[in-house]
Amino acid sequence: MSAHLAVDDAGETTLAAVDSFNEVFNRHDVDAIMAHMTDDCLLETTSPAPDGGRFRGQAAVRAVWEQFFREDPAARFDAEEAFAVGDRCVVRWRYTFSSGHVRGVDVIRVRDGKVAEKLAYVKG
Repeated sequence: MSAHLAVDDAGETTLAAVDSFNEVFNRHDVDAIMAHMTDDCLLETTSPAPDGGRFRGQAAVRAVWEQFFREDPAARFDAEEAFAVGDRCVVRWRYTFSSGHVRGVDVIRVRDGKVAEKLAYVKG
């Protein structure tokens, strides 16, 4: 990430967990991604409009990631800025895929060193 800001010690731990998650995400390694997420994880995606999809639990979230990477194996996530307070982290990002890119923000909650919630929002 280009810019990090942790407001407290817990925020440092949260940023480390998010950095590790983002690293395996860019490898498109679904097993490693799921190892970085809690059993009861929650993922809110940016589509379909207007509210996105909502997926809970390892099996449902795994299926989303598998389809996501299958659709564009060359896609890449680049975090532009992140800050964390306690167990919450906000990441401003750019996602580049074969036909262009989108920019957005993730609001992430970390529990026990793993991503428990990943709520994604994209610029229109």
